[in-house]
Amino acid sequence: MSFLDCYQQAGKIAAEVRENARRKYHVGSTLYQICESIESEVRIRGAAPAFPVNVSLNDIAAHYTAEPNDQIVVNDDDVLKIDIGVHVQGYIADTAVTICYDPKYEALVKSAETALSEAVRIAKANAKASDIGKVIESSISKQGFKPIQNLSGHSLEQYTIHAGRSIPNIWTIGSSFKLVSNQAYAIEPFVTTKEGQGVVYEGTVRNIFSITSRKPTKEKEVDEFLEDIWNRFKTLPFALRWMLGKFEEKKAREFIEVLLKKRNIHAYPILVEGKGKIVAQAEHTLIPSNSLINIITI
Repeated sequence: MSFLDCYQQAGKIAAEVRENARRKYHVGSTLYQICESIESEVRIRGAAPAFPVNVSLNDIAAHYTAEPNDQIVVNDDDVLKIDIGVHVQGYIADTAVTICYDPKYEALVKSAETALSEAVRIAKANAKASDIGKVIESSISKQGFKPIQNLSGHSLEQYTIHAGRSIPNIWTIGSSFKLVSNQAYAIEPFVTTKEGQGVVYEGTVRNIFSITSRKPTKEKEVDEFLEDIWNRFKTLPFALRWMLGKFEEKKAREFIEVLLKKRNIHAYPILVEGKGKIVAQAEHTLIPSNSLINIITI
């Protein structure tokens, strides 16, 4: 398959799985059950998760995935962001949906979806990233909400989720790069209430990891653990629960701590809204050309 074929297949699977997640009633389910179910759906379809499913509740904007046997339950007044990554031969489709059952937050969720729709409409090759950010900010502000200004969309490369280019969710003044034909980009507005700070900060929970160095630690078991991570995920993010088929949980946690201390792996902290306000998210992956916008996750 060509790289475009891989992207198309990953996008089709990601969209199907996202829409299944959107239709399900998640109240009463644990975050562990949700993550495991979604990741299983991806694998059944012949692809692999590009990162652990993010299941971020309420004021947590991003980067929470379930711990092994996570017992946090979705309640009927929660706002649940489900962020799904799918890869085929390392080519990644990244998409997200916000689910809530409380009418109080329907407009907030719709604001993220509307901003995304308006942003992808202009995301042709040679479009300025700053112009996309301007459209997102304007759309969200018109609806009476605030964009999260320090979260952004991003370019994608094979086995690399954040590939160096950022697509802002606000209008940025100054130089701005232009979208390149046949390059993949994820656009993902994050929205909070008008009372929110519109900024996220790192929280204390860190349960998503990725390899940054394959340098041996000179501890045999740890190095075997590191090699297993590389063979299965390369530089893509992974979760502790993904390691428990081969390793006992206690041992796996110890190995992860060693690898963090030796800087072989990086931990992603959860990102929390500055004033503890609710956050919604919507996301598509697209590959622009000069004549059209190929939204692969639609």
